[in-house]
Amino acid sequence: MADGAPFATHSSALLPVLYKNAPAMLKVATHPEERSGVSLMLWWNGEGAARVLAHHADAVLLERAVGPRSLSVLARTGHDDEASRNICSVAAKLHAPRPFPPPLVPLATWFRELQPAAVRFGGILQKSLATSCELIENPAEVIVLHGDLHHANVLDAGPRGWLAVDPKGLLGERAFDFANIFCNPDFVVATAPGRLRKQAFVVADAASLDRRRLLQWILAYAGLSAAWSLTTPDEDPRVALAVAGIAAAELDR
Repeated sequence: MADGAPFATHSSALLPVLYKNAPAMLKVATHPEERSGVSLMLWWNGEGAARVLAHHADAVLLERAVGPRSLSVLARTGHDDEASRNICSVAAKLHAPRPFPPPLVPLATWFRELQPAAVRFGGILQKSLATSCELIENPAEVIVLHGDLHHANVLDAGPRGWLAVDPKGLLGERAFDFANIFCNPDFVVATAPGRLRKQAFVVADAASLDRRRLLQWILAYAGLSAAWSLTTPDEDPRVALAVAGIAAAELDR
């Protein structure tokens, strides 16, 4: 039974519903990356991610997180450290070892759109490309990745805590999964003076990461995000370009 108005993202059509008298979300994938995410949600089995209640073809019925808290609001209202640590806590559950992972997309494949964009647009994308090549050729801690872990994809599920949604299903270095924190929740927060530097310390500590390695992944990911935006109509590359520049400057300190 419908429990709200339908809405859409660039890759899915969604409808809030009630399933067995509990809040759920019906999601129909309209992009291949979302279809691969269902198998990963099933693999996680509700540990750190929303539960899959039913699925068929391109449609999946998910547990709907209806808690009142928002990581984006926390980050915007003086609690940025708390928001980052909550994402890191969810990531630890998602990254826990499990047998028999589903089919995954290697990070090398995910990054293939950065090279032509770097040739076309130059600038900081060239540095992002060089850094991504170095990281991908010499990976550390290769695991199953969410692939799009940020403030809007980690939701308050009340007693169940913070849960991840909308994975991309990637295989690669663990540190990559924390890079998108730094491009979120918006331009103002992401580019605030000193924000990236401070949160790099917070995230590196909370996730037990090498801080310099994390900064390299931020530079690489932000460049890839900017490449996507620069080659997609109506997308704004400014936040990703700015974050890439800040990360590069921090690496040069």
